[in-house]
Amino acid sequence: MQTRSLLRILGLLITIFSTTLLVPAVIAAIYNDGGGVAFVQSFSICVMIGLACWYPNRTFRRELKVRDGFVVVVMFWLALGSVGAVPFLLSDRPDMSLSDSVFESFSALTTTGATVITGLDNLPKAILFYRHLLQWLGGMGIIVLAVAVLPMLGVGGMQLYRAETPGPVKDSKMTPRIAETAKALWYIYLVLTTLCGLAYWGAGMTAFDAICHSFSTIAIGGFSTHDASMGYFDSSLINLICVLFLLISAVNFSLHYAAIIRPKQLIRSYFKDPELRLFLLFQLGLVIMVFAVLYKENIYLSVDEAFSHALFQAVSMSTTAGFGTESFSSWPLFLPLLLIFASFVGGCAGSTGGGMKVIRVVLLFLQGARELKRLVHPRAIFAIRLGDKALPDRVVDAVWGFFAAYALVFVICMLALLFTGLDDITAFSATAAALNNLGPGLGEVAAHYGNINDPAKWILVIAMLFGRLEIFTLLVLFTPAFWKN
Repeated sequence: MQTRSLLRILGLLITIFSTTLLVPAVIAAIYNDGGGVAFVQSFSICVMIGLACWYPNRTFRRELKVRDGFVVVVMFWLALGSVGAVPFLLSDRPDMSLSDSVFESFSALTTTGATVITGLDNLPKAILFYRHLLQWLGGMGIIVLAVAVLPMLGVGGMQLYRAETPGPVKDSKMTPRIAETAKALWYIYLVLTTLCGLAYWGAGMTAFDAICHSFSTIAIGGFSTHDASMGYFDSSLINLICVLFLLISAVNFSLHYAAIIRPKQLIRSYFKDPELRLFLLFQLGLVIMVFAVLYKENIYLSVDEAFSHALFQAVSMSTTAGFGTESFSSWPLFLPLLLIFASFVGGCAGSTGGGMKVIRVVLLFLQGARELKRLVHPRAIFAIRLGDKALPDRVVDAVWGFFAAYALVFVICMLALLFTGLDDITAFSATAAALNNLGPGLGEVAAHYGNINDPAKWILVIAMLFGRLEIFTLLVLFTPAFWKN
């Protein structure tokens, strides 16, 4: 293990992150909300930590191996989540404990969207902006950004990219050089954020709300500047804009890139992808099911209102954003549980969405179907095909391994939450919300996570990290084989 090279890279990445703390300080100066001091102090602390890691190791430049990539990613997410909590800890408004600060920071960075803060409408603008900025940075992955802007990482950047990007197939690159791939991803990410913000602004949001909500929408994070979330605006147009950009952000960003470089084949670039077709079909089926139940139970006075809430809530929950027009926990229990289970599917691989990813769920289904065929025809050979391509058994085996690890982590986290004293509904929904990077839950965490005990918050922080790093990236560090020379 190249410890000093890893510390050099970690120091550089923390130093880069520290510059983002100056933006909320500027916001505080613009609105004169008194929140700027905490961010200036946090900037100084982060710079010192970054330089302390980088300067003694500045001459150690080595190409990163596969193992090093995993270590850097985990180290950086732990470090960034920790230093990201400093502004919350130093701020007077809100007055937050260490556990609450770390929880809020990791929730933002992992784009989970669970919050311990109440009274968002009265908080300083700097704090509100910072929460959304963390989500935006975490959406695409700060490591991918680092690969794009730090050429000194060299070839080793591929190891960071491979460890950071979500999805079962991580060796595919859109461009020949990994740095160019990372830049392409971030250009698309930035353009989508800009378009989303302009759309929100045009629909009636203030400029500040539009910027903040565009950050959390494209990142599929779910944070809002208001306690009532999207319900605060009471606008069907804003809800539709949110749904549209959530669906766009839940699509594999490689497809967006392919559509940009081949505009004449735009429709074909998207709809020839079997994962996207199944994703849209799943979304359609979920919306219809939620609408049918709401209509049958007469939850809303009109059909239009029922459909509007069904569309927004179904897309928001299944893409793991967690925005709300109202508390879905007040609906018949079937619907909240259905939406939480839908979050396990999540978005497409290579998107900013959480969950297991559509492609994995599809492969699990196809593998199950293949095993049924083998029972009937034991000597036959059946290939698993996705579109017109036959997948190697190694990919299918990896998906089964991921599912097993996912289930194991889920069970352990849920049992740990039950051990801390949470009730069964709260423990189940909180684990699902954290591991799927969803945010809202049921029971004690239906509105916010401020009322649960501190040990439960730390367990959920670990679950968020497992979900964001897709289980294996973190779990591999606990295997003896990883540390053998």
